[in-house]
Amino acid sequence: MISKFKKTETTSALFFLAPSVIGLLIFYIIPFIWMIFYSFFDSPINGRFVGLQNYINLISNGVYKLAVTNTIVFTGISVPLIIGFSLLLSILLNKKIYFRHGLRTSFIVPLVVPVASVILFFELLFDTRGFINGILAFLNISPIDWLNSSWAMLVVIIIYIWKNIGYNIVLFLAGLQGIPKEYYEAVSIDGAGPVAQFFNITLIYLMPTTFFVIIISIINSFKVFREVYLLAGDYPHQSIYMLQHYMNNMFRKLDYHKLVTSAILMAAVIYLIVLIMFKIQKRINDAFVD
Repeated sequence: MISKFKKTETTSALFFLAPSVIGLLIFYIIPFIWMIFYSFFDSPINGRFVGLQNYINLISNGVYKLAVTNTIVFTGISVPLIIGFSLLLSILLNKKIYFRHGLRTSFIVPLVVPVASVILFFELLFDTRGFINGILAFLNISPIDWLNSSWAMLVVIIIYIWKNIGYNIVLFLAGLQGIPKEYYEAVSIDGAGPVAQFFNITLIYLMPTTFFVIIISIINSFKVFREVYLLAGDYPHQSIYMLQHYMNNMFRKLDYHKLVTSAILMAAVIYLIVLIMFKIQKRINDAFVD
């Protein structure tokens, strides 16, 4: 009887999972496998096998190098900043401060605001005749062309942090509220101050959440194309020309070899980063367990 019930339960689970699995195979897994296969040929129709030549040509391309460099710089700066700010804000919001619930809600709002509205707001701030340049003019400081100078990277970083910090705060708050208060009371009795409590309790018990937030932040940093595209178009200032711009422009030019190979390389890098992060997390967890 129990065996029959388990079979029925398994069949029902497979039945409900089937549409998602089939959709995943048709629209993601199978096209990606075909894309990898196609990247080794010089043409999608009656193509000739060229091995790694498409990848060699891509890596030696100057525009691709610029896009990769900008993406690495952007991720390397924005991810540590958003992790630090979101952790600090979540710790403050976890305490009994005035208007705490209202502040929590305010950080969630950017997640539901349409991207076009976000860009319109930041255009009003950073336009050559925008609000910030108005303040600079009032202070007798020359206006800055924010989006057509090296300052453009700073603008994109600010947009990225403003747009994604709320999600990270929610995750950190969930992790903080899962730490028993008795731990803090015990170490405070032993004379541990706020700094010691942070490093010996908060940071340790937030380790799984922190690794997850880092991974999500890295992935989101590769998805900043929408904001930059709406802000500066297909060909923005060279300091914010990202990998997504390169792939989008290759798609518009129907240069599928560069599009496919760059997409595969980006997917491989993201997979490698996630794999390394999980390995590091496992080692740290094993160290604390031992």
